[in-house]
Amino acid sequence: MVKGDKRQWKARFFDKLKGFLEEYPKIMIVGVDNVGSNQMQQIRMKLRGHAELLVGKNTMIRRALRILGEDNEQLLGLLPHVAGNVGFVFTDKELTYVRDLMMENKVQAPAKAGAIAPVNVTIPAGNSGLGPEKTSFFQALAIPTKIARGTIEILSDITLLKIGEKVGASESALLNMMKISPFQYGLILQQVYDNGSVYDPEVLDI
Repeated sequence: MVKGDKRQWKARFFDKLKGFLEEYPKIMIVGVDNVGSNQMQQIRMKLRGHAELLVGKNTMIRRALRILGEDNEQLLGLLPHVAGNVGFVFTDKELTYVRDLMMENKVQAPAKAGAIAPVNVTIPAGNSGLGPEKTSFFQALAIPTKIARGTIEILSDITLLKIGEKVGASESALLNMMKISPFQYGLILQQVYDNGSVYDPEVLDI
């Protein structure tokens, strides 16, 4: 992208963000880690007519909030929450309805080495479907097995990963060999802004 195009893109993004901030009284800040462009497009289509999803650089979002905050100080309450990989969902509809709509879109994903486990990952006891030549993968992870009818049988349920643990190369390789995609990725609601008030998403369920 050349400098002129970049400036134009920034100007368009700023105008769009400014317009949304002025038009919509309700905003949801969402985490967008591991959400690819195709999935993002599907979520936008799902929200069409109900909400607008905007993702951009945090520096630009903060700049827009500071400028608009000069006339509407309540928007400044969003600034501390513009951190990490986030997006904004703007709406004038019922927040719980829009939240449920956007949270419906989840994509199954493999456990890539280096990723942080969002859930506990358990390998069930039983036939693994793998041949005896793969025994070393189970041994490396201290998973008790035996050979039965020419395949590796796992003797008991094993918690391979716990929430918050980093996926290692061995765990990733074994799960991929077993064709297990244990993770689901989608938007994660982090913060809610409603007519000037900023609060945690749990409040929506009260």
